[in-house]
Order: sequence, then C-alpha cells, then structure tokens
Amino acid sequence: MKTTISDVARLAGVSTATVSHTINNTRYVSDDTKEKVYKAIKELGYTPDASARSFRTGKKKTIGFIVPDISNKFFGTIIESAENYLSAKGYHLIIANTKENMDREETNLRLLTAGLVDGLLIASTMDDFRRLDALIPAGFPVVLVDRTFETQKYSSVSVSNFQPIYRSICRLAAKGKRRIGIIGGLPRLSTTRERVAAYRAATADCGLVQDASLIRYGDSMEDSAPPCLDQLLEQGCDAILVCQGLMAAVTIAYLRGKGICPQRDIEVVSFVDYDTHAYEFYYDQVDQIIQPVEELGRTAGEQILLRVEKPDAPVLERILTSAYRACGKEKNA
Repeated sequence: MKTTISDVARLAGVSTATVSHTINNTRYVSDDTKEKVYKAIKELGYTPDASARSFRTGKKKTIGFIVPDISNKFFGTIIESAENYLSAKGYHLIIANTKENMDREETNLRLLTAGLVDGLLIASTMDDFRRLDALIPAGFPVVLVDRTFETQKYSSVSVSNFQPIYRSICRLAAKGKRRIGIIGGLPRLSTTRERVAAYRAATADCGLVQDASLIRYGDSMEDSAPPCLDQLLEQGCDAILVCQGLMAAVTIAYLRGKGICPQRDIEVVSFVDYDTHAYEFYYDQVDQIIQPVEELGRTAGEQILLRVEKPDAPVLERILTSAYRACGKEKNA
C-alpha cells in the first residue's frame, strides 16, 4: 500500500497540514518539527504527490527550457546555471532539444504549454515571431534566452557582442589585415544578425574590402565550421572571426590539422562561450570574445520566476555584455 501524507503525519506526531507546509514551504515550521517530518518521510519512503500539490496550488513548480542544441556546451552551461538558480527556489527544470529545427520547436512548445510547466525559457530557432507567438497561450510566462525578435512582446535575456566584435576587427585592421572573413551562425537568428552587422560596420569604418564572399554562415553545429573555413581560405583571408564557441573550437583544431598555426599564419578571433580546458592551449594564439554564460543562465532563471510569480510584471529586456581579450593578454585583463 502506498504511503500517504497521513502516515507521515502520524509517525512525526504532527498534523497533515504541518507536513504539507513543511514539504511545500508555504508556512513557517520550526526546525525541530521539520526534522521530525523529514525523518518520518525518509523512514516511510514517502514521495509527495506532485499532481495533487499542483491541483491545490495551481503551480507545478516546474519550468520548461527549449534549447536548440543540448550537446553544445554553451547551452549546457546556461541550462546548468538556470537550473541551479531554479532548484534553490524549489523549482524543477524540463529540457526540450530542437536541434535547430523549427518543427521540433513547435512540437515542444505545444507539449510544454499544455499544462506541463509553469513557464518557459526559449532559445528559439524560429525565423518568424508570428509563428512562435501563435503557439504560446495568452498570458503564459515566457522569457526568451540569447535569441530575440524585433517584436518585444516577451521578456528576454541576451548578450550584446557588437562592441567587442567591432573592436576585434579594428585591431586586426591596425595590424595590417585586409581580408578578414567571418563565420556566423544561422542567418535567421538575432545573434547572427547582430554579429554580422558589427563586422560590416567595422570593416567599412576601417576601410577594408567589402566582399560578400568573406561572410559565411554555418548552422551553429560543429560540422558546419570546416566547409566555411575552407571557403574562406580559398578567398585568401588573412584573419577570421568565428561567431560561436563550438564552431570556433573546431575551427582552431581544423586549422592546426591543416598545418596552419593561429596567430603565426592567420589571425583568429574566437568566441569563448563555455568554460573548457580546450581553450587553454589556444589562449595566447587567438583573440577572444568572452560570453557571460553563467550570468545569462542565472538571469534567465530570475526572469522566468518573476513572470511566473508576478504575471502582470512589465516586460523586461535584459542585455548583458561580453568581454574582448586580445591574444597574449592575461585572463583578468
């Protein structure tokens, strides 16, 4: 027979209401009483009925996170940071992986908004805000993460990379580089558009060659980087900016595999958007644009709980800033 909350209350010598308040943290319970309740829960092997609690409170204490590539450590770090914050607040996190596929995103949106979660974090791969918006029920708590839209209907947390990219291109131009290529992510994404815009502005202001063939687009996945790199090398690039960390790591390894040494043979600007020792070997060989990934995840967690707990709160646009570090500089420079 399944252990009930009444069994826990009886063993702990308290009321069922006290057990409920202890589990759900909905009212003050003394430390001594909490200890008795949790001891009884452990002894009896009691598992709280989440569905019943959801029915009583109207909350599932669960947040959904739709991400485009769960294998990418950038998103993995964001997920971990958001989950750490949400867990400390008594919430669980459900992850859905779209693999940069809009149909998969639509399926996950329909599923998660059908009563499974209290709110959604979305790093959308959609090319049309109207398609995304049509899938979200009116008043449903949503925070866009990393990727945004021109229509600012939902709160968002993103990172501005315009200035660091602009600075990196200007630094390369000052060193005499004339044909600077760029590898961006999917053209439909806001992150890609901003990064390419910064590249275009800097190359124009520095009087560099304006050549569309120097702009290449991957799909943010590692396998897309080498073909883009080969095309840029054929164009005679003397410097390359790679606008995504996973593609940047692959690019650096690919170059070395071809006997091309970053900094010596070609200048590279690498996005650093997750913490890994793989970058350590290359710190003195490439310029870096460093993303505040953990802050991005934590802020996303903060914002979605604000939307869940205060549905009428104003829509907020939080923009974090990345850092630029030239090769050879110390990490804290």
